[in-house]
Amino acid sequence: MAPNIVQQVKQAGVIGAGGAGFPTYVKLESPVDTYLCNAAECEPLLYKDQELMRLDAERMVRGMRLAMEAVGATRGVIAVKGKYKRAIAALQQHTGPDIEFHHFGSFYPAGDEYVVVTDVTGRLIPVGGLPKDVGCAVNNVETFINIAAAADGVPVTHTCLTVTGAVNEPRTMSVPVGVTAAECVAAAGGATVADFVLLDGGAMMGKLVGPEALVTKRSGGYIVLPPDHSLVKRRTRSFESNRIIAQSACDQCSYCTEFCPRYLLGYAIEPHKVMRSVGFAGEAEAGWAQLGLQCCECNLCSLYACPEDLPVMEMCVQSKVIWRERSAPERPPLLEHAGQPHPLRNARRVPIGRLTQRLGLSDYDRPAPMDGVTVTPDRVRIPLSQHIGAPASPSVSPGDTVIQGQEIGAAPRASLSVPVHASIAGTVTHVSDHIEIRRAR
Repeated sequence: MAPNIVQQVKQAGVIGAGGAGFPTYVKLESPVDTYLCNAAECEPLLYKDQELMRLDAERMVRGMRLAMEAVGATRGVIAVKGKYKRAIAALQQHTGPDIEFHHFGSFYPAGDEYVVVTDVTGRLIPVGGLPKDVGCAVNNVETFINIAAAADGVPVTHTCLTVTGAVNEPRTMSVPVGVTAAECVAAAGGATVADFVLLDGGAMMGKLVGPEALVTKRSGGYIVLPPDHSLVKRRTRSFESNRIIAQSACDQCSYCTEFCPRYLLGYAIEPHKVMRSVGFAGEAEAGWAQLGLQCCECNLCSLYACPEDLPVMEMCVQSKVIWRERSAPERPPLLEHAGQPHPLRNARRVPIGRLTQRLGLSDYDRPAPMDGVTVTPDRVRIPLSQHIGAPASPSVSPGDTVIQGQEIGAAPRASLSVPVHASIAGTVTHVSDHIEIRRAR
């Protein structure tokens, strides 16, 4: 096993660079036979993974090998869209018999962990389970790069993201953790509209944020949109409005179910029946509501499949919320897997081009190259909680001078957590749930 790599990764503050930000050291403690690189990057308009694979292939492959050695995996697979030819060519210069490629088509959601594991290995993750339950581990491109950096003693201080949409110069860039979304938009040539909001994380699964939102280790992209865009209007609807719409309009066509990637894998999820339960008995009703518990929140049901533009995913998510809020004895059990994937699964994959058009994003579908432009802020505000688990505890005080890479928040003992580090050199000016650092002048 690589010397101390698990501890090095923990001390460097490496978490999943996207999604929920699961601390990576935990994955390196579970033996598996297959380690997968999720390089599908299936969210429309985002280019981060493509550019990192093209420009930082050596470190990505090195990080993957370090992870494989840590868990004892004999097989590594880079699951990547076949159309990313320049990225694949760059990676092939550093791979060998231990790491192979799985080429996806250009569809959504190729990057769902359950989809990746099944497509690459043929194994089905058990209901409510994790990839390790079938001998697999999965990380994305930037996480592997950060693992290699951790082995070199370099902590996570920057993150890579794409800034696109209503901007003058769509761009992918590496920026210090703790800068604002507005600073990233300025680095992309500024917005083309006077007022704007941003989708943090992508058009399908991202959340709406304002210009003062802070970049974290999990940030992967900002899509800049005018306030009247349909994606913005959907995300600003209240839950009560969504519930009323769901109760009044669903005609049970079942398209949401027929396109659901988890249903097509054979899991017991039928969103149209969740919508039926909302209409007749409420989203908390046991039975039909159970059929929303396997939702991966990809949003295909709401944003693509439904001909009436209904909030299907939101109702499935609410079923999960209510299920979690119940005490364990009161929870209905998770329903078992159907046994086999749907025979028409491959024919129902959603092409990215068609999805982009359906989302009203075709005018923004432009390359976003990584050309060295970054953000050089006067100050950063670094959140102490950027990951699943306990937040880091401050290890600096106002007035302290810090250097880039210095630990400023320690991981609590015996907790699922990682430390955080200064992304710029300067003076600590504020400590609360975040740490503000102002650059030395």
